[in-house]
Amino acid sequence: MELHNKFLWALPVFMLSFLISYNGVEASHNVYLHYQSLSAIKVEQVHRTGYHFQPKKHWINDPNGPMYYNGVYHLFYQYNPKGAVWGNIVWAHSVSTDLINWTPLEPAIFPSKPFDKYGCWSGSATVLPGNKPVILYTGIVDKNNTQVQNYAVPANLSDPYLRKWVKPDNNPLIVSEAGVNKTAFRDPTTAWLGRDGEWRILMGGRRKDTGIAFLYKSRDFMKWKKAANPIHQSAGTGNWECPDFYPVAKSGTNGLDTSVLGQNVKHALKVSLDATRFEYYTLGKYYPAEDRYVPDNTSPDNWKGLRYDYGNFYASKSFFDPSKNRRVLWGWANESDAAKDDIKKGWAGIQLIPRTITLDPIGKQLLQWPVKELDTLRGAHVRLSNQLLKKGDLVGVTGITPAQADVEVTFSFRSLDLAEPFDPKWKKLDAQDVCSKRGSFVQGGLGPFGLVTLATEDLQEYTPVFFRIFKDAGKHVVLMCSDATRSSLKKELYRPSFAGFVDVDLTDKKLSLRSLIDHSVVESFGAGGKTCISSRVYPTKAVSDKAHLYAFNNGTEAITVETLDAWSMKTAKVN
Repeated sequence: MELHNKFLWALPVFMLSFLISYNGVEASHNVYLHYQSLSAIKVEQVHRTGYHFQPKKHWINDPNGPMYYNGVYHLFYQYNPKGAVWGNIVWAHSVSTDLINWTPLEPAIFPSKPFDKYGCWSGSATVLPGNKPVILYTGIVDKNNTQVQNYAVPANLSDPYLRKWVKPDNNPLIVSEAGVNKTAFRDPTTAWLGRDGEWRILMGGRRKDTGIAFLYKSRDFMKWKKAANPIHQSAGTGNWECPDFYPVAKSGTNGLDTSVLGQNVKHALKVSLDATRFEYYTLGKYYPAEDRYVPDNTSPDNWKGLRYDYGNFYASKSFFDPSKNRRVLWGWANESDAAKDDIKKGWAGIQLIPRTITLDPIGKQLLQWPVKELDTLRGAHVRLSNQLLKKGDLVGVTGITPAQADVEVTFSFRSLDLAEPFDPKWKKLDAQDVCSKRGSFVQGGLGPFGLVTLATEDLQEYTPVFFRIFKDAGKHVVLMCSDATRSSLKKELYRPSFAGFVDVDLTDKKLSLRSLIDHSVVESFGAGGKTCISSRVYPTKAVSDKAHLYAFNNGTEAITVETLDAWSMKTAKVN
């Protein structure tokens, strides 16, 4: 360990603003026709991850159809087998017995029939009675981007890995009706079975600027009929992609099968926003008789609502794992560099570490935590205890591999008296805007304090993950940031100051943080998973054994690192 005193945090403040508008294009990804089939000549390793999921080369995006079947975890995902940008999309397929180490198989679904000639887009898996898995996915039938819903089944149920999948000729199962935007009609959810014997699924879409989750019902899983009304919709949110709808237990930590109903559950509805490229969710009550979902009034039902992750996280998909009675969440993290950089390095995109989902005891939000199996990769371990950090202090964490690490830390403070006033003008801003104004380099009262990851020794490059505590009308506001503005000396990168507020009781005057650091991703969980932020960063100097890890405090109030446990992470066997 080493201690640097009175560190001067000097960093220019960058403000980022963007305009969201609809231009008639309903596809979600930038299209580079001249790059789509440009195969990687070599694969650069410098920023590839050691324990996050990614294929050997080329582009990936949405996780699709995750499921547990006969002792094996299956992950399908959108993949371009021919290049490092979006295009030529197939359903790639990998299998695992622990959610951490993965074996690649041949693509399960690829364009081959009239009902998916122009694309096999996202969808979900459902295990039907009799232990029969079925995939529902969106097919693109023409150059006008017309979207229909198809199904596929295993060619051989006795194959433990379900290597081959068949798309029967009675596809498509669902075609958009009159009044439904056929170019914004996609991503069927896992099905759930109602007490009336009917299966139900949701599809994402929009009507003008209103986001919609369409509901379809079937008794035999073959003939589907649209319900008279959507299960839910919200004005001003734009096109809804990749919806997810599932029950969560009001008490305990067990996950629930998607078909579970009753008084002791809430339901979660998550949607991915095509316009803003982030997701939000609500918790509420599902009324099966009316097929209506009503969100609680504890969080906004719009783009300012709760998010799984306040950083680089999109197109997520959850599934129920019956082997461990848990709900597991997958999310995709795109690159933050340019397409030309992806082509040069020969790959783009990772899946973030799968997370368990539970309901917070107060019932207002979900908690997320890396799956327990990740701990098996922990290697060399160091611990820091009862380390006092005064204003400007920076403590080096040595004895591990900072570029590929898992860090858990608990911070405590003696008083809340020095918390800064929360500017009334900020109430109109989201957390990311507040973080851009009050970053790690701006000295405060109670905070900023946290971790400095992927840093050079001279701090030319660093990615801090930290808390700031404000006071506002008799209550306290906790801000959590993952700030990439100084993460790389390469200037043309997208380097945002991702942030979210943390709804936490500060009675014990403690805050916890866990960060998974993996070369080009810093995936962080605040206050036991109440607020999560994932950042993609590309240091030019703070790479491999040149990377450093620190704990810091840049506030007037002294902070105590009660415990800091850091582990070197072994490299997983991924594809």
